[in-house]
Amino acid sequence: MSTTKLLYYKDDKSLKPSLSLFDYPTLIGEMKGRPHWIKGDLETLVLLKTPTKQIVLTALHEGTEIKSFQSNESITFQIIEGKMKFHVRKESVTLDKSQLLTLSENIKYRLTTDEETVVLLTITNGAVQLSEN
Repeated sequence: MSTTKLLYYKDDKSLKPSLSLFDYPTLIGEMKGRPHWIKGDLETLVLLKTPTKQIVLTALHEGTEIKSFQSNESITFQIIEGKMKFHVRKESVTLDKSQLLTLSENIKYRLTTDEETVVLLTITNGAVQLSEN
């Protein structure tokens, strides 16, 4: 069973660290059972949200394309299931299961999937908005 332990600060701004345990297979199973996923939309689950960091688990269908805007956030993309192509400028890289990619702020990018993919996004210095096309 795959589990991950994350140290985070609660939304109550108490700044007292807490330990949370996330079981990816269970969370992914729940996400893929939701109506939005079943009708073909991507599904997201915010695991952590603080003023400086967000951790978001996102399930994408085969053939999904996501375009970013140029943001001031640093983002990491960790592939939990499947694979995803990451396009920046005129270059592309394929991220496979268990790979992690870091992206500095102020870079426009585009993501595409050729199969069902689950990615863990860690966003620092604010929130990021993704638009599915």
